[in-house]
Amino acid sequence: MSLLNLTPHTIKVMTHYGELYEFEPSGTVARVSTTSKVLDQNVCPGFTVNVTEYGNVEGIPAAGTKQFLVSAMVLDRLGSEYSGWAFAPDTGSSAVRNDKGHVDYVVQLKTVPQPF
Repeated sequence: MSLLNLTPHTIKVMTHYGELYEFEPSGTVARVSTTSKVLDQNVCPGFTVNVTEYGNVEGIPAAGTKQFLVSAMVLDRLGSEYSGWAFAPDTGSSAVRNDKGHVDYVVQLKTVPQPF
């Protein structure tokens, strides 16, 4: 199995056959561009509060050219043309965690929903 890992971390995935795959970082990290805007100081007096606006995804292959792994945040910003091409580790309740609560490996991947 070959997936291009576009995150800065090794991603471990256990197949339903019990095989553990480790996907090392490729050196390219896919990101979502962001801009932050500080709100009026009266929103929560005494604290600086901002809102983040999310922009375009950067650092990914064109849809249909190469299957790849990204963060859930990046995956959530991709269009349906990436369904079955872009994946993120499912770190929800099915993930296997160590004694500190960190994900050791996942048993499921997520992809972009297909259009209805």
